[in-house]
Amino acid sequence: MNERDALAVALVRAIESSDRERALWSDADRSWASRAAAEVVGEGASPDAFLARRARLASERLGERHPPLVKALHALRWRSWVGAALILLAFIAGFAIDRMDAGLRINVLAPPVLGLLAWNLAVYLLLLVRPVLNAGRRGERAAGPLARAVMHAAASADRWTRQASGGAFGALGPAITAFTAEWSRCIAPLYNARTARILHLAAAALAAGVLAGLYLRGLAFEYRATWESTFLDAATVHRILSFVLAPGALITGIEVPSVEALAAMRTGAVPGSENAARWLHLIAATVAVVVIVPRLLLGLGAAALERHRRTRVKLPLSEPYFQRVLRGFHGGPVRVKVVPYSYRVPPESLTGLQAVIARAFGGSAALVVSSPVAYGDEETLPKSTQPESTGVVIALFNLAATPEREAHGRFVDALRGPSTGHPVLLLI
Repeated sequence: MNERDALAVALVRAIESSDRERALWSDADRSWASRAAAEVVGEGASPDAFLARRARLASERLGERHPPLVKALHALRWRSWVGAALILLAFIAGFAIDRMDAGLRINVLAPPVLGLLAWNLAVYLLLLVRPVLNAGRRGERAAGPLARAVMHAAASADRWTRQASGGAFGALGPAITAFTAEWSRCIAPLYNARTARILHLAAAALAAGVLAGLYLRGLAFEYRATWESTFLDAATVHRILSFVLAPGALITGIEVPSVEALAAMRTGAVPGSENAARWLHLIAATVAVVVIVPRLLLGLGAAALERHRRTRVKLPLSEPYFQRVLRGFHGGPVRVKVVPYSYRVPPESLTGLQAVIARAFGGSAALVVSSPVAYGDEETLPKSTQPESTGVVIALFNLAATPEREAHGRFVDALRGPSTGHPVLLLI
């Protein structure tokens, strides 16, 4: 199921699970949604197709009646421009980083250069060890930053709904809270992949912005390379830079200057004595190899995973709610036979009984109430009390009657006899 359909399913599920008083969505509405969806998708459709169509039909009708639900639904839809905007902001931030002082110098030991490389290497290390750290928690659905943000927004949406409705929709606030919480849990794997894609591409954009800023400024100004340190000498600096800039040196063929050249560049000896062009090339090539290319590859991998999860959102179909909704679609309307024992069901109780059956077995359940079994006739049940081939039998007792093992117990045993393989439920 795709993301948009899963969002609608989560909304309808939240309404049908939280609205116990049927103030927002009646039993007749639920039956209509199931019937209409089954007619549209046909008998051979998959459960996901049926649930998606049913959710779309239900959400449209719910939105007409309760506009705040439409706002909540739209608020939780992902906007693709958000990711693009964050990546663009990362590029602008990188472009704006100024590592040069008023003297137009580039310090080859400046923390932003080494920090950019160290940060990305730390991220790669974390990506390698994370599967090991999460090995004992494979059954858990970890919610990423976006999923947690959505859950935080749930409380805000609930408060906003209560204030906007002025109390007109008493059940609407809890329904929206349940909707956002359920959606956050269901969509967490997708949001984690989406977050990874944005972060990887934003990191690549940040590094690209840094390089673009350096080269663009270098067209209009001549920057001079230098370095300064309280604790490091030229030989130590040479070893550090040879290691850090090794990828750039390998790609460009430009060697890191010798110890003597580095000593001459040091501030206080011959300040700014070297044009910074070759240092810019070494830094740019190193950043491209260590940061930009790996981050782009990781971003593309996360994008592929996001695309896969976006079109294959998994629903917990084994949960009672989905089993109840799908029961009528899979096997047609459930036939429920109610057999009263020494009790004739009054009309007002029959109405309540129909409501109970509809909520337990779906609005399309077919209810048949047989003639009451008289006291003492429990061992010779008439044929009309036997269940249908694929039905359910309910033994109905009057709360005012005193339970007797010899009477009521035998009645239940008698119903279980011919109903082998069929559920027999007791209702008082």
